[in-house]
Amino acid sequence: MKDHEPAKLIAIVEDDPDVAKIIEQVLADFGFRTVWCRSAGDLLRRLRALAPDLCIIDLGLPDMDGIEAMQRVRVQSACGILILTGRAHVSDRVMGLELGADDYMLKPFEPRELVARVRSIVRRREGADTTVRQMAEFGGWRFNLGNNRLHAPNGEEHALSTAESELLKVFVNNPNRILQREKLMGSRDLAPTDRAIDVRISRLRRKLEPDPESPAFIKTVYGAGYLFLAAVTWSGETP
Repeated sequence: MKDHEPAKLIAIVEDDPDVAKIIEQVLADFGFRTVWCRSAGDLLRRLRALAPDLCIIDLGLPDMDGIEAMQRVRVQSACGILILTGRAHVSDRVMGLELGADDYMLKPFEPRELVARVRSIVRRREGADTTVRQMAEFGGWRFNLGNNRLHAPNGEEHALSTAESELLKVFVNNPNRILQREKLMGSRDLAPTDRAIDVRISRLRRKLEPDPESPAFIKTVYGAGYLFLAAVTWSGETP
């Protein structure tokens, strides 16, 4: 870590205070800032304000399965995710990695290995910092996340509502990944009859898709959610 760079913030989501204290101490020894969240709900309520560089998430949380917590974090944030758990099942590891975790460690863990994994994830994700990931380009479209301006391949600018902009931000940060309707709404709980997200999807399709009835970008995955099918490239802010 360079001296002039602010220390990276690591959110530790762990219900065992003894384990959390060990993690906090070892990360502090290597120059990281830490914040401890006792539950998934605690993290999700504070996620936007904290803006951590990485979340270490235990799978055995008291209020929510760690995989579910990880998915909700991934929808709301581009931070790194390290799963740390006592579950040794291969299926848990595979599912976690497939759903967006950057790495997976089993308890008990070697502290220096934990630091090495954290450093590796932070390095890989430094290029994804929001000060750099300002302009998303996909299929000829350009979307500026700083001012919510969407430009079509022909140069025409499209006005997006705040809700549509937030939805598109989730999609461009999670391309080629199935996202459940609930995840697209963040931490809000949806009733089975709540179609608000579907209305937003329909409106966004009308602006993005040449044929909204046969969408090329925002695909419906029946029984699972939605998939943003696009190769997304990033660049810095443009005038």
